[in-house]
Amino acid sequence: METFPVVNMEMLNTEKRAAALEKIKDACENWGFFEVINHGISHELLDTVEKFTKEHYKKCMEQRFKEMVASKGLEGVQTEIDDLDWESTFFLKHLPVSNISEVPDLEDNYRKIMKEFADKLEKLAEQLLDLLCENLGLEQGYLKKVFYGSKGPTFGTKVSNYPPCPKPDLIKGLRAHTDAGGIILLFQDDKVSGLQLLKDDKWIDVPPMRHSIVINLGDQLEVITNGKYRSVEHRVIAQPDGNRMSLASFYNPGSDAVIYPAPELLEKEEKENTIMYPKFVFEDYMKLYAGLKFQAKEPRFEAMKAVETAVNLGPIATV
Repeated sequence: METFPVVNMEMLNTEKRAAALEKIKDACENWGFFEVINHGISHELLDTVEKFTKEHYKKCMEQRFKEMVASKGLEGVQTEIDDLDWESTFFLKHLPVSNISEVPDLEDNYRKIMKEFADKLEKLAEQLLDLLCENLGLEQGYLKKVFYGSKGPTFGTKVSNYPPCPKPDLIKGLRAHTDAGGIILLFQDDKVSGLQLLKDDKWIDVPPMRHSIVINLGDQLEVITNGKYRSVEHRVIAQPDGNRMSLASFYNPGSDAVIYPAPELLEKEEKENTIMYPKFVFEDYMKLYAGLKFQAKEPRFEAMKAVETAVNLGPIATV
């Protein structure tokens, strides 16, 4: 059985750099997911984020979730539920403008630590995008520049808890989907599992690993790489025991960023094998995705082709 790819980021600063880059390349082409360790975010910071997140759920979210379950009669369901997820969530926006100071019920220490955590994740996301550029043979900074638009990237965190579920065979923690955006960085519970990805028509567990960050690729990177890298369907299985914590941070293009296959990659491909993905404004894709998240991505790409945006594309300036 294949082993889920784990990349030791420290290897990038040693003579083993080529091997680490190759592991990232293989993961992007064949998995759509990989896990990074020694990524530069301190264990102390991660432990503090986990502590505050779990305390906040207990204090402010748990009772609300129980009330929602009771109001919908979910504990006694007899047939599969396909229109909701067994999760308790809230969202934090970091870029282009932070809303951390405005989200209700967060203690000041939690706001402060999440701001620090977001800053570290932003740097890691940009480092990873440049590693992808290196593997693809694109100029350094290309992906960051494409994501930039006129106001910079969109970056935010979905903070989720998946409480124990009495009917995990009938209710998913989170239904199967691909992520719409760019690159996703997940800090997940290291004790309670549940995340799975679809590979070769089989659901494979993403192993919980202490102090790691799970990386996955969104639809926009599939478009920009013209299908060389792919966004992969994934889901969360609800568990009968244990509360699973999940902080998924989405480093996405800016709302007005124009997304299209990198011309440099198209030039390298054999003409007869070229799959032309559409060109569109990211915000337009997100409007479409909002209603179709839990459906296949291919019809979304086809729909965007039908309304392909007429945008004058000059060369992407890199820094």
